[in-house]
Amino acid sequence: LGELLSEAWMDREVRGKGISGELLYLGVAGVATALALPRQVVSFLGGYAFGVVYGTLLALAGTGIGCVLSFWYSRVIGRPLVSSRLGARVQRVEDFLAAHPFWMTVLIRLLPVGNNFLTNLAAGVSRVSPRPFFLGSLLGYVPQTLVFALAGSGVNVGAAWRIGIAAALFVASGVIGTSLYRKYRHGR
Repeated sequence: LGELLSEAWMDREVRGKGISGELLYLGVAGVATALALPRQVVSFLGGYAFGVVYGTLLALAGTGIGCVLSFWYSRVIGRPLVSSRLGARVQRVEDFLAAHPFWMTVLIRLLPVGNNFLTNLAAGVSRVSPRPFFLGSLLGYVPQTLVFALAGSGVNVGAAWRIGIAAALFVASGVIGTSLYRKYRHGR
């Protein structure tokens, strides 16, 4: 996937191809993130190919598709297998998300730690309701997606200020995530 999702591939297959290039990007981005490619790569290349605003929107959509695919794969296939073997670990995820699944998912997505793919799989094998998980994921994806789309668009435009803004947004997402964590940690 690393060779498929590269600047050269984007230039050859996606950029300037109109709706067919956008749909190809969405499909590949969705499948790639569902198979554990970091969403930051998808966001960077979205910014590179489509600019900051449209690249962010398409990267969010592609990453959202990947989240849904890996969640449902895990829910349908993995849940029966994992629940019997790792019941206590799954219970910890359920306990963490149970009180406020939307906001806890936002929190998980905002913190610049963890693994998107493993989070999707863990939520899929748990009893977490899909809707708040997906919506919380999309909202939580926004800051980092924007950060990496900004960085990606800087490759195309070469604007140093965009990389500076990207770094500031990355720090801001960590601060917001930490404050949400403290708020909900003390409430439980």
